[in-house]
Amino acid sequence: MNHSPIRLVMFDMAGTTVRDNNEVLLCFAEACRALGIEAADKRLNALMGVSKLEVFHLLWREQLGDATDAATIAKKAAHSFEVFRDILENYYRTHPVEPTEGALEVFDWLRERDIKIALNTGFYRAVTNIILNKLGWLAGLNADYVGGVGSIINFSVASDEVPQGRPAPFMIQKAMSAFGIDDPKQVIKVGDTPVDLEEGRQAGCLLSLAVTNGTHTRAELEQLDNDGLLNSLSDLPVFLEKHGQMVLT
Repeated sequence: MNHSPIRLVMFDMAGTTVRDNNEVLLCFAEACRALGIEAADKRLNALMGVSKLEVFHLLWREQLGDATDAATIAKKAAHSFEVFRDILENYYRTHPVEPTEGALEVFDWLRERDIKIALNTGFYRAVTNIILNKLGWLAGLNADYVGGVGSIINFSVASDEVPQGRPAPFMIQKAMSAFGIDDPKQVIKVGDTPVDLEEGRQAGCLLSLAVTNGTHTRAELEQLDNDGLLNSLSDLPVFLEKHGQMVLT
């Protein structure tokens, strides 16, 4: 049996473990056009990984100005979120969903070492379940989204199930609690966005890593605080062994 100080790897979904064809960005842009929000694709892409409701609060605040009262911003954000939800859910219901390169192989590698596999996301639960179900990853998860024998993943948490989405550490902490993990140095975070990297830092994870074949390029990510950038998830096992983070006996 292989033993490791690492007990949990928290993966992002879209762009990290779920193939991203810019569908989230396209759905955001479509919603913004319908709502009259002026936001360039570059600005929207910079907000990937953030709770979607929080994004609309931010975008309306930027467009209307800081002098706008909070109630007005909240009302507009809530309506915008509903418009976006309809667009996004329809997209995922009517289009194929696939894992990213190396994701399933890395999951197998982690399971062989008894390391828990958790997924978190800036999505809310309804669309998270549409995606997980299409991938077959929802199978075996209980009502608390904890996996059992034979499940592909061990845990799922969405941004609407915690007090605040990324980069706040609550989703990672919820996964740790599910498995009785007290030490964040037994956890690794892997994502593809700036807020993924920051989330790992805020949670105190042993490593905060990012893949460069998701929504952000290596050039964009290497400017940020990180413990390593991977060409794809396929590089994760070799990276961990090379950097001495795995203790294999």
